[in-house]
Amino acid sequence: MNPPKLSPSLGLMTCTLLLAVPLLGSCLPAQPSAQNRTVFVEHINRFALGFSWRNLSCPLCKAVFTILDIALLSDANEERVAYAVGEACIRLHLADEMVCRKIIELFRDDFIRILQESLLWPTEACALLVGPSCGKFDIYAPWNITLPKVPKPPVAPPSPPKPGSPQSRVLFLTDIHWDKEYEAGSAADCKEPLCCRNSSGFPRWRQREAGYWGTYSNCDLPLHTVENLLENAARAGPWDWIYWTGDIPAHNVWSQTRSQQLTELTVISRLIHKHLGPNVTVYPAVGNHESTPVNSFPPPFVHGNRSSAWLYEKMAEEWAPWLPEQALKTLRYAGFYTMEIQPGLRVVSLNMNFCARENFWLMVNSTDPANQLQWLVHVLQASEDKGEKVHIIGHIPPGLCLGSWSWNYYHIVNRYESTIAGQFFGHTHLDEFQMFYDEETMTRPLGVAFIAPSATTFVNLNPAPVYLKYTFSGYRVYYVDGDYQGSSRLVLDHETYILNLTEANHGPESPGGPEKNPKWTLLYRATETYGLPTLFPSDHDGLLRTFINDDRAFQKFWYLRYKGHESGPCVEACKTTVLCFLRSGRYDELQQCDHLNSFGGNLVRAALKTLC
Repeated sequence: MNPPKLSPSLGLMTCTLLLAVPLLGSCLPAQPSAQNRTVFVEHINRFALGFSWRNLSCPLCKAVFTILDIALLSDANEERVAYAVGEACIRLHLADEMVCRKIIELFRDDFIRILQESLLWPTEACALLVGPSCGKFDIYAPWNITLPKVPKPPVAPPSPPKPGSPQSRVLFLTDIHWDKEYEAGSAADCKEPLCCRNSSGFPRWRQREAGYWGTYSNCDLPLHTVENLLENAARAGPWDWIYWTGDIPAHNVWSQTRSQQLTELTVISRLIHKHLGPNVTVYPAVGNHESTPVNSFPPPFVHGNRSSAWLYEKMAEEWAPWLPEQALKTLRYAGFYTMEIQPGLRVVSLNMNFCARENFWLMVNSTDPANQLQWLVHVLQASEDKGEKVHIIGHIPPGLCLGSWSWNYYHIVNRYESTIAGQFFGHTHLDEFQMFYDEETMTRPLGVAFIAPSATTFVNLNPAPVYLKYTFSGYRVYYVDGDYQGSSRLVLDHETYILNLTEANHGPESPGGPEKNPKWTLLYRATETYGLPTLFPSDHDGLLRTFINDDRAFQKFWYLRYKGHESGPCVEACKTTVLCFLRSGRYDELQQCDHLNSFGGNLVRAALKTLC
């Protein structure tokens, strides 16, 4: 069969759709900038279209794109575009041929629909190609939520609890990434974005092989390691409650189906309930990998088969043992909910995919998707009125969100600083945090977003490091001011536990083979390691100052950031980049730090290259 022919006008669509392909390498493509637009136009001009878009008149440009919009209504033209994009992906060596074909096929329908409704509106496309005189190109325009006209209560700095006061032990799980095709003995280094699988082949000479319990590489976890984690966590209890912030499936994002995603959601949810959940409540949050295509979370205005109802309904079904009906109602609507944990403490689980720059559905409308932040304000105001404290959980840290979403969230945290007692996230696979300061001076610390390390060993490095002496999987335990009158409900301390995979895969009890039941051990306790009395915002602010002045303390943090991996020292620009990230709970603060240190955009790009 002859391949479909690509017309010149559809060449533009091909280049645009190619923007989806880099999702294989990074989960957080940068927000459009003037430089991005220039490069984009140069790519279009090089795509054998034979003329410069700048020579087009505005009316003619709009006419061309009106025709293009109509052309894309034809299934035959969509097939031509998909074929051309697949060929470009292969010839540009963006990924292996099989991966290119499958990822384009998976993303094609949703992405073309999104572009039809956003980027390819004639005024937007021609503003990009001809210039601002021909229209407006700003898919992510600024917007503001509305705060109630209730005055902010006076702020009273928190005091450490009296000795002997009750504490709550909270287990925190994130980024499990179970790979059902993981195979011990397979190649840990391969040409595909995910290795250690039954399709990865066997390692060649001097190449590493997948260990029985897991491998620190571009590899996710086998199911028996996930179950071993849960068994050990259960023995380390009892737990007062559990936060679980998503990312269940593996990173084989080019070959996932809805059926597979739902099966993996069911298996892991039931394993957690089996080992941890019968006598303790688990509060889940939605990760960016739960959907397929990855990161694709249409806001509620999208109905029918393209909506996320298929996913939210299954979540409501599997999480019903933990969540009341009112929470399940908003979960089914848009993947977020709130409920009381104990009298005086409430949890809010946010769907952070509605702030994610890699969610292409936000190109259609990024203004407070699902009205989630306005809903959050309503919940926080009601809690303030009742004297409740609130913990916020989610997958993607707010400092890595779209600019307007991040700004509005920061504004909300400022207004309700006396109500919000904790913020807990995952996604980056690293052990870190991000600070929140008062908006007036940006000097008074008022909040911390805790970012916990992943269970998975996936590192998104190509090639993966071979010099590491030890490799680890991990989970987190938070100690929270407990259930008593006047409790701050703030985080007092946290611990990180790891499984040493190097030792587990070559156990002394069975020479040459894996340990039968490896143990998860304490890597560090934050207050002891850093010499802090508590983990209040003021303590974290002081820790940042220590990192600046005491490089030994910073290098210790750098070592623990990777769950104890020996990754070499972080100095000069590396150190500045990390410190800026830790201080920047708001995306524009990260940009400003980039500007002040003359990084020319490199800092933002480095921070956005987080794992997923």
